[in-house]
Order: sequence, then C-alpha cells, then structure tokens
Amino acid sequence: MGFARACSVALVGVDGVVVEVQADLEPGVAAFTLVGLPDKTLVESRDRVRAAVVNSGAAWPQKKLTVGLSPASVPKGGSGFDLAVAAAVLGAAEVVDPGAITDLVLIGELGLDGRVRPVRGILPAVLAAAEAGYRQVVVPQQCAAEATLVPDVSVLGVRSLRQLIAVLTDGAVPEEEPPDPPGRPDPMLAGLVLPGAGLGTGLSSTPGGWEGLDLADVAGQRPARRGLEVAAAGGHHILLSGPPGAGKTLLAERLPGIMPPLTRQESLEVTAVHSVAGILPPGEPLVTVPPYCAPHHSATMQALVGGGSGLPRPGAVSLAHKGVLFLDEAPEFRPQVLDALRQPLESGHIVVARAAGVVRLPARFLMVLAANPCPCGRHTLHGAGCDCAPSSIRRYQARLSGPLLDRVDLRIEVEPVTRSDLLGHGGRGETSATVAGRVVEARARAARRLDGTPWRINSEVPGRELRTRWQLAPGALAQAERDLERGLLTARGLDRVLRVAWTVADLRGRDRPEALDVAVALELRTGIARGATLAAGAEP
Repeated sequence: MGFARACSVALVGVDGVVVEVQADLEPGVAAFTLVGLPDKTLVESRDRVRAAVVNSGAAWPQKKLTVGLSPASVPKGGSGFDLAVAAAVLGAAEVVDPGAITDLVLIGELGLDGRVRPVRGILPAVLAAAEAGYRQVVVPQQCAAEATLVPDVSVLGVRSLRQLIAVLTDGAVPEEEPPDPPGRPDPMLAGLVLPGAGLGTGLSSTPGGWEGLDLADVAGQRPARRGLEVAAAGGHHILLSGPPGAGKTLLAERLPGIMPPLTRQESLEVTAVHSVAGILPPGEPLVTVPPYCAPHHSATMQALVGGGSGLPRPGAVSLAHKGVLFLDEAPEFRPQVLDALRQPLESGHIVVARAAGVVRLPARFLMVLAANPCPCGRHTLHGAGCDCAPSSIRRYQARLSGPLLDRVDLRIEVEPVTRSDLLGHGGRGETSATVAGRVVEARARAARRLDGTPWRINSEVPGRELRTRWQLAPGALAQAERDLERGLLTARGLDRVLRVAWTVADLRGRDRPEALDVAVALELRTGIARGATLAAGAEP
C-alpha cells in the first residue's frame, strides 16, 4: 500500500481555499476513483493525469487508486488540480519522495503529453496558500510572474511534469521547448473591457498616462469636464445626459486617465479579480491603473453582476473594481439589470447566491451613466425635429429608476458642441495630466483628513460621520436643508451632497466646505442652476 498527499487551491469567487489532495494505493483491480465534490472538468482529470504520467516516462500504478480532495464539503472545479493529483499519485507510487510534496502547493493543468498549461486565478490561489502558511508553490511557467507578486513565497515555474519529477528526485532537469504563448484573454469576458483600457496595455502607471486618450481632445464641454474632475477626486457616480454626438462617451473613456494609479493593495485586489476572470494580458501580471469596463446594453444580469453555471464568476461590476463602470445608452439596459446595481453601489461588493454556493465579490467602482434625452436623442435640440411622443419620452426616461438615480451623486447636462469649440477657436482644454495632478492633491487632502478611519475617499464616508465628525462652515447647509424640506432631496441625497461638497472643498484647497461649495454640490446633484456652477467661476 502507498499513501501520499499534496496541496492545491479551490477558488470560491476570488477567495481561495487550500485543498489537500490525498492519493491512496491498495491491492486490487486497477481503477482510478476521484472523490471530494469535483465538477465535470475535475472528474476528467483522471484521464489527463494518467496520460501525462505515462507520457512523462513514469509507470502508472496498476492498483486500486483513490484520490480524495479534502475538505470534501467545498465545491471544486477546473483543471488546476491536475498537477497536484499527479504529484500525489507519483508520491503514493514512490516515484517521488512523499515527504517532498507534503507541504507543496501545486497548481496547473496537464496536457496529455505532460506539458503544464496555465490556469485562471493563480494570484488569489497563491495568496490563499500564503495566508494558510504554505511557503512553496509550483505553477505553470507562464504564470510564475503572477505568482511572485505574493511576498514570502518561493515559486517554482515548470513547463512539464517531467521537469517537476526531476526537481523532486534531484535528477537532471530536462530541457523543454518554450511553452506556447499565453492565449489572449477569454473572449467571453474580454469584450467587457476595452482593449488596453485599465489592463495595463499601452498605458503608463502615472496619472493621466492613458496613451491616445487625453481629456484635451474633448472639444468644449467645460461643465462636464469639471464634473468629471469632481467624480475622479471623490469617487462619485455620475450621469451624463445629452444628445448623440455631444461627447458623453469621449468623456467617460478619459475618466480613468485622470484617476490616481492603484495602490499596491488595490492592484492586488484588481489583479486577483481579473486573474479569476481570465482577462490578464500576457506579460503583464499586475494591474496598476484603474480598469475601465463598458458592457453592451444587451448584457444579461449574470454578465453585469456575476453568475453563470456552477459557482458564480465575476461580472462587469467586479471587473470594474477600483475603476470605472461605463453604461452607455443606460436607458436601453433592461430595468431589472440596472436595478441590480443598487446594492453594490452602496456596499462596494456583490453577493451572488446560486444553488452551488454563495460568493462575495468585490465591486467598489465609479459608475458613469450616459443617456439620451429621448429615444431619438433630439428632444433637447431646438429645431431638430424630435418626433417622440410625450408618453414615449416619459417611458424612456423612466427606465432609469428613482432609487438608482438617487445613488448618483453628479448629474451633468452635456450640451451639443458648438462650431467655435469644434474648430478650436476657444483654445484647447486642459490635458489629462494637468487635471490628474489636481485630483491627486485633492485625494491626498482627503486621505489626511480620513487618516485613522476605514475610508480613503469622500464617497466612502457614511452620512452620519459626515454630519457629526467634521463640521462645515456656519450656515453652509442652509440651502440643502431647505431643499430637503421641499422634497427636492432625500436623506440619502443630502448625505451625497455633503460628500460632493467635501470633494469640491478638497479641490479648492479648503479645510472645510463653505456655502459656495455646498451650492456647487447641490447644482451637480439636482441639476437646478444656483449661480454657482463649476464653469461659472466656482472652479476648483
């Protein structure tokens, strides 16, 4: 009889659970039994592992073989257990020393020829192993750079099972052909993220470093540009409303370029999500800039918030974690899909419950909604010939529900571009780098004020804390209180006005908001002109 064990990691959402892979050989009719709540892909590993072991020059044990995955109550899926199963079987057959693999975490898929192929979720898997106290991991060579992002863990990247056997038996490590270039991101998910937008491709790690996407390219739209600056500085959700061709999409695409680069911790969080989704670009294991996710308006509930067969997978709200979620043509999304955003907008995470289990996924994103004024888009244009019936316009605008809009801090009317702006007679606007510099300073000012609290930006601070911990200038809230009494603001709306007012004050370098800062926040929130617009002299 022979027994050996190795370790691997099962992913539940973006969280990993260390799994002990036990192999037991007993006399009897040759058979291979796999137990421990495996899914279809994992059950098929029996054939992959057997072929890989034989084609790697090792003898397959002709005995009754049982492989158990513990804890058995945790659902397990995917091909990432292949390498651990193969090592445990070889240890039980005494091809390798069983003691050499006991504390070894192995992650990787095996080809029938013994080559080790990359799998999704290497970073969160290695993070889980490190948190459980393991210090040695074996991964496919293509994923080694991603695994080395975890500190205090020794990473061995292998190209084939033959190389792993040689390392474990202190033999000569055979030369292997370089692995095939890693495939492009999963086409089923990669379409949610613009190529090169927030995944590091062609991007600088400095604020405003989005190559080819500069805020200065947007003609006119001074109020909208200032609104974007406020959104970036405080992490506030924003609605851009205006006719087609006014520049709503151009503005949204340039928003990540004025946001600060991700901190180390944020980079690891975002990279873990993208690794599980399989959309990390080749050669760039760490996401350092805010991601930009723009799903099509035909996206399903599962594509937006997460789901799928088996354990739920990350959706667009998680792929946009610490970045921007842009919903173009927002009224064209199904109302049920849009209303599913209400919970993550408040909590910063999404909990998806399915028959296979419950998964909690991160979803702290900055949402940008873009909408036309009516189905044809010409309702607000004088003399443009809008043929939409009033009832049709009301139905169209009602697709954005009141509870969803109540969670949007900034509502910007994007006016049509004038001839003078389009021809550049008014001069070129500020570059993304210039605006990003002010945003970084405003966030640093907010971080100093919030030091010692769980929050880092104004949009995360609960309303109660804003009302009690930090004082505004005397009389600054008089107009907001009147709007609350008149029903123009809800209690949630007042809290969000306070958050925006603090952001405006941070952009101006003030220690606390004054009446003018609150007036700007109210105008951005309600869209009612109060003579204090950012474009009319109350600029940051």
